Amino acid sequence: MTLKIRLARLGCKHRPFYRIVAANDKSRRDGKQIEVLGFYDPLQGKEDANRVSLKFDRIKYWLSVGAQPTDSVENMLFRAGLIPPKPMVVVGSKNGQQSTNLHVSPITGEILN
Repeated sequence: MTLKIRLARLGCKHRPFYRIVAANDKSRRDGKQIEVLGFYDPLQGKEDANRVSLKFDRIKYWLSVGAQPTDSVENMLFRAGLIPPKPMVVVGSKNGQQSTNLHVSPITGEILN
């Protein structure tokens, strides 16, 4: 049984509201959940404190036991400072020459070796 930390949609039509939940990856998007870990309201302003609420200790626990966050939840956890950013890879340049795969720091933009 693999676990995912993902969004479960609530709310009315055209008024979405999401819970951040830990769930089995085989269950439906709005199906059975193991635990509610927070919420996300996309209709709030970007600077509003009520836009995202997370239970940091429980999210750390689920990540420690192997739960994998989805891409959208991973972005939220990165912004909250719970996980490091994904390494970026440069695969080509604008002048058409192909370069070798280089790892680039997403924060500073420097090439890492």
